[in-house]
Amino acid sequence: MNKKNYLAIFAKSFNWAGFFLPKKIYEDSAKLYAFCRVLDDIADEKTDLATKIKRFDEMRNFLKKSYDSDNLETHPSDENEKIVNDLIIVAKNNNIKKIILDDLVDGVASDLRNRIHIRSVKDLLVYSYRVAGSVGLMMSKILMVNDRRALKGAIDLGIAMQLTNIARDVIEDKKMNREYIKPDFENIQATLKLAEMFYESSFSSIQKIPFRYKFSIIVARRIYRQIGRKILQKGNMENYEKSGKIYVNNFEKIYHTIISIFDLILVYLKEIESHQRAKEHAIISQEVDLDERI
Repeated sequence: MNKKNYLAIFAKSFNWAGFFLPKKIYEDSAKLYAFCRVLDDIADEKTDLATKIKRFDEMRNFLKKSYDSDNLETHPSDENEKIVNDLIIVAKNNNIKKIILDDLVDGVASDLRNRIHIRSVKDLLVYSYRVAGSVGLMMSKILMVNDRRALKGAIDLGIAMQLTNIARDVIEDKKMNREYIKPDFENIQATLKLAEMFYESSFSSIQKIPFRYKFSIIVARRIYRQIGRKILQKGNMENYEKSGKIYVNNFEKIYHTIISIFDLILVYLKEIESHQRAKEHAIISQEVDLDERI
């Protein structure tokens, strides 16, 4: 495992839920997150756009070269290259298609612009799939999920979490000339309403996740969903701006972890439904063929 645990440092909600995973699964999950973090760090660097694009292309080319190679470089000198190699090993060991890795890379690459201005639901959904739904799909493979309904649910959960991120980071993103949604509370509310739809559609599919991994996913889903609910409690843009970055504190995490026990019971009582977000998946599939990924 990489010396630096990006999951523990930068993703405290996910790391909390990861406590309930077996060690090997946690380590593979941390390697996936480390790769995501490296891509994000390049996109968010405080340097000129040309330099960021150059660094990102180097990373993309190294990923392609290494994935296609039968012999990974055993001891690459660059830390980021080590992270890429770790991710490739995880991907190949868990039958993660390279096209899904490419989706993630393409999604982050779309942030390499001087200004981002998303205004259509379609573009918002496609972006959210690429940068997070793809991660949900890869994570489900690490969890040894093969059921198609569950894989669709994994995409939905990733999209829900990304929409929550977008709603939470409106002010921070605006400072970086990134507008994934209009920076007003009405659009924040609408984005979280859309996120709720995806959180709901992800729930029954958890039935198809192997038992020893279910609780961790339920905890992660509940805690991240709570971020959106705390945003809505602000009520207006003035309170939202005053609150700073909204997160779930440790006391709240303990509370929602306990409540997750009841969610675990409910998962088994709830009848498995047909996929509720088929319309939204069809919209995404106009740009990205989700059936090919699943």
